[in-house]
Amino acid sequence: MTTTDRPATRLRSWLLADITEEPAGHQGPFRSPPKEEHKHPWWKVMCLTGVDYFSTLGYQPGIAALAAGVLSPLATLVLVALTLLGALPVYRRVAAESPRGAGSIAMLARLLPRWGGKIFVLVLLGFAATDFIITMTLSAADGAAHLVENPFAPEALQGRNLLVTLVLLGLLAAVFLKGFAEAIGIAVALVGVYLALNLVVMVAGLWHVATAPSLVTDWTSAMTTQHGSPWMMIAISLLVFPKLALGLSGFETGVAVMPQINGDPSDTDSAPRGRIRGARHLLTTSALIMSAFLVVSSFITTVLIPANEFEAGGAANGRALAYLAHEYLGNVFGTVYDVSTIAILWFAGASAMAGLLNLVPRYLPRFGMAPDWARAVRPLVLVFAAVAFGITWYFDASVDAQGAAYATGVLVLITSAAVAVTISAHRRGQRRKSVGFGVVAAIFLYTTVANVFERPEGVQVATLFILAILLVSFASRFQRAFELRAESVSYDATAWQFVEEAARGTIHIVAHDARERDSAEYRRKAAEQRRESHLPEDQPILFLEVNVRDSSEFATKLRVHGRQRDEHRILWVNSAVIPNSIAAILLDIRDRTGSVPHVYFEWTEGDPIANLLRFLFIGQGEEAPVTREVLRRAEPDPSRRPHVHVG
Repeated sequence: MTTTDRPATRLRSWLLADITEEPAGHQGPFRSPPKEEHKHPWWKVMCLTGVDYFSTLGYQPGIAALAAGVLSPLATLVLVALTLLGALPVYRRVAAESPRGAGSIAMLARLLPRWGGKIFVLVLLGFAATDFIITMTLSAADGAAHLVENPFAPEALQGRNLLVTLVLLGLLAAVFLKGFAEAIGIAVALVGVYLALNLVVMVAGLWHVATAPSLVTDWTSAMTTQHGSPWMMIAISLLVFPKLALGLSGFETGVAVMPQINGDPSDTDSAPRGRIRGARHLLTTSALIMSAFLVVSSFITTVLIPANEFEAGGAANGRALAYLAHEYLGNVFGTVYDVSTIAILWFAGASAMAGLLNLVPRYLPRFGMAPDWARAVRPLVLVFAAVAFGITWYFDASVDAQGAAYATGVLVLITSAAVAVTISAHRRGQRRKSVGFGVVAAIFLYTTVANVFERPEGVQVATLFILAILLVSFASRFQRAFELRAESVSYDATAWQFVEEAARGTIHIVAHDARERDSAEYRRKAAEQRRESHLPEDQPILFLEVNVRDSSEFATKLRVHGRQRDEHRILWVNSAVIPNSIAAILLDIRDRTGSVPHVYFEWTEGDPIANLLRFLFIGQGEEAPVTREVLRRAEPDPSRRPHVHVG
């Protein structure tokens, strides 16, 4: 190795040091021990998801005021009602059916198999990426707004929101590149302090409202003047509700962190009842806390803050509660509040980054739709950080401008969860529950569609993520098409007896179409191969049949079965792809018996290009040349490579 090679090699080794197929170590913003993972009480884990959920108080009241004006408290009540009566029951069901942290996407992956299901999951991953990436960028942008607008902030930072946001995102990436230690304790401290400070601000706000009744009178008068009757106010609140959907964030993160919850001693991997109960406590408690804070914050900010301060450039834009903290509790308390807000918003970005590191290795490598390095954390951190930088630059670090994309990602994920539990309840014969969940799904579907039509820039950003994921996924699938794609190979007793007896001489295996199983066909094919390949009559022939079950799967566990039809011995296996499975079985037989087998094919009829496409998408087509290529890549030594014959 040359001197110039060493840095590149060291860099590559460092980047791929933690490569893994399983994302269990990235359920939260930390790097867990590789073996025994410490569990925590549900309320501590609630703080881990709370850095995402509760941190939205930093910008939600201001966004609600911009969207609904004086009707912000009424629209927030609609949001709270849908949270407690819609999203919460849905995700309590998701927690019960996906207790390993895979969430609603995993439920839909199980309910919608084959290529349609895979593509649907990839689309949902695009929306999930939108949700998590925008969580990072929007939270950092709001943290920057709190820092820049603080009266004690250096004058050099004034108007430098974009630069401050990029610095916060860079620090976030640096922490993940180094690796987080256990962070539950940090999350508990941040959430505890942040909620306590918000409680102080809200009590102070309510006190000022109570001591100045004219404020409420002016507010109600403004509603009547602008919107007329109470029925019109309710109707408008319902219509503007989609703009407030940011307040629904956190539910998907809540089920993602489930593996960190300490269950009962009697919990099993198949029935972790204690963990499920803890997750439901987590979801319910966080939803109730957040609902109370949202209602009070929307009320006091609408009543106490002049409407023009919510506009871009206003002192309350993106920091409505911070505005009240400085206005009514002084700049010292306000600065403490700002520091707490910046910290929890930054940590919300860490939680979102961890969510991405949980999702990508869980799905894309298993689908064969990610490059090999996508199983490692550090390269993904660099990719996600680069995307976050680009999004921040595109939106100029504006909290308001990113709200549409954030709401779109959140709403699509919640809608998919509602659809998943509706289908699940229907398949289990739970008619009343399926109807109830169906109503919730319909409401969220309307909300999502309304949000898309009202603010199409959100779905435009999500579409870019979806197209990028689809492009990378299928390019990777094509690139990895010639891998062995077998997680393991095993045999039943009959199949192994056939192999052992054949290994006493030269092992001859004839690839056979699994659809043609009558004795005459076996007899014809055996005679043809003996004649064309000059196989002696005393040399036994094993037929090998591969049944393609779901060609959308990438890697499968191969269980080879044995069957005898008259004098013919047949090995058969269920798999996702024919040539790769044949290659894996041939290599496994060689390794177990020490004998290099021979395999015999017939040329595939039809257009070679069409056959190659059939192989890529339905797992069968050009069996002979593809098997040869898979073997060539898997075994570089020609003397140890199974022999491929084509007649």
